[in-house]
Amino acid sequence: MSHADDHAGTRRDFLYYATAGAGVVATGAAVWPLVNQMNPSADTRALASIFVDVSGVAVGTQLTVKWLGKPVFIRRRTPEEIQAARDTALTDLPDGNGENANRPDADAADANRALDEAGEWLVMMGVCTHLGCVPLGNAGDFGGWFCPCHGSHYDTAGRIRKGPAPRNLPVPVAAFTDATTIKLG
Repeated sequence: MSHADDHAGTRRDFLYYATAGAGVVATGAAVWPLVNQMNPSADTRALASIFVDVSGVAVGTQLTVKWLGKPVFIRRRTPEEIQAARDTALTDLPDGNGENANRPDADAADANRALDEAGEWLVMMGVCTHLGCVPLGNAGDFGGWFCPCHGSHYDTAGRIRKGPAPRNLPVPVAAFTDATTIKLG
């Protein structure tokens, strides 16, 4: 075996490795656009969190905003609404879960569903848990929300009290960023 044969094997090995490396890079370049197109679009990512100015919401009224394509009810409750919600026994509720993304394991007590300690602010997804209709505010047998499509009644804390809806209105991830701004998401 000559010295030239050693170099030929080394050159051949180099060509194999270089060709395999170029094939891996080309495959990655071809596959990446297919994988990347499954990511959310820029407009969807931009709406993942929104800031809502609640400075104009008077006590006893609510603001409805659209977030992730769904209505969100932001209600500034009266002391009477807060008291009615806090006086309700958990045993009177069809759904004892808080349905609160901020407190996942909490029960349906009013304090676990309100956004602030005083219970003045309530933020909920405005979609009936029965068939996805939008309930009407300040309506129903319990002074909260009423879904006219199939007759679900929610109380002043957004908890199902009567009708076919199986769960309380869900509370999304929300927090005050300052005294007049709520961040959803």
